[in-house]
Amino acid sequence: MYRILIVEDDEIIARSLKKHLESWDYDVVCVEDFSDVMKEFAGAAPQLVLMDIKLPFYNGYHWCSRIREVSKVPVIFVSSASDNMNIVMAVNMGGDDFIAKPFDLDVLTAKIQALLRRTYDFAGQNTVLEHRGALLNLGDATLICGETRVDLTKNELKILQVLMENKEKIVSRDTLMTKLWESDSFVDENTLSVNVGRLRKKLDAAGLSDFILTKKGIGYHIG
Repeated sequence: MYRILIVEDDEIIARSLKKHLESWDYDVVCVEDFSDVMKEFAGAAPQLVLMDIKLPFYNGYHWCSRIREVSKVPVIFVSSASDNMNIVMAVNMGGDDFIAKPFDLDVLTAKIQALLRRTYDFAGQNTVLEHRGALLNLGDATLICGETRVDLTKNELKILQVLMENKEKIVSRDTLMTKLWESDSFVDENTLSVNVGRLRKKLDAAGLSDFILTKKGIGYHIG
């Protein structure tokens, strides 16, 4: 089942879209906090985004460009601002299609189906995890924090992925070593400590101090 994120501040339109798309067996999530769309994007992990242009706080172009920093997920702009300038802007900011309001729901559905088919028949899905405003892209092993982009090694990515997927829990050192054991290199406790230490330095440099905390004698957790 594909998940679609709707970024639309008109509740009537958002509910109408959600109801219609759910009737086509899509899993639909509507953004509620328009001051931090990226947090909801990361939490929903959608396979497609429907994006209005005129939104509270920041417009749809802003959020589309932010999404493009961490993901190649298809974005369809849906807006009444359908003049040529806005259509060109939508494409330049990373949009994949543009549908003018008012629109026919069946036409919108057909465009969604076609875009999902083109995107996921030939490419895998990227997953983005979020914590404290930092976005971890598992597809290209990068961490985005504000304007800072951090490139991660394979082991650093695995450590951060496990910790962020279990951010409400303490992750044991054995669990992390088991995750790293999936690589070709031998991993012992000292190697894990070295990897965590290097990762912490990268996070500190990106403004994420105390992002990884130690629970003495047990393991690590996200702060």
